[in-house]
Amino acid sequence: MIHNKKIVVIMPAFNAAKTLIRTVREIPRDVVDEIILVDDQSDDDTVEVAESLGLATFRHYSNRGYGANQKTCFTQALRIRADVVVMLHPDYQYSPLLIPAMASMIAIGGYDVVLGSRVLGRGALSGGMPLYKYVANRSLTAIENLLLNRKLSEYHTGYRAFSRETLECIPYKNNSDDFLFDNQILAQAIYLV
Repeated sequence: MIHNKKIVVIMPAFNAAKTLIRTVREIPRDVVDEIILVDDQSDDDTVEVAESLGLATFRHYSNRGYGANQKTCFTQALRIRADVVVMLHPDYQYSPLLIPAMASMIAIGGYDVVLGSRVLGRGALSGGMPLYKYVANRSLTAIENLLLNRKLSEYHTGYRAFSRETLECIPYKNNSDDFLFDNQILAQAIYLV
């Protein structure tokens, strides 16, 4: 808990059994009050691993898509009265050790949304991002920055933090159930918050 705020980490998961333990072990548990994992009908043992780690685990019994997974994650976090919601992909492309910094920026009232980035810091390519995804990510980010008149390092990051108030005022449930969700929720935050 930071500044008496309830910090909840959400993990939209699909076939994350191989990286989930490593990711969860690095989450600073002295700061995080709850970890929620939503499984989107994985073909591996993601659910079993999540349950063995004591995570609040929810299942989609059909593959509903990445955006639908995030909708369930956010809805569950708001249901348990999270003040700060940190989304962390369980694929270990992002350092869980940054959760306190991200959550603090929101908890003290400085920001409504904080984005982690694979592009900054140690770098996406050295973190395991395939070159073709890196090129696509950088190209799409340039276009999105131009269209939204912003200068973000990455619109497609799986490491984001939101204030409760932000999530309550944007209509994220109306967004796409696929990968467009990432762009839509950021555009909503930019224009509605």
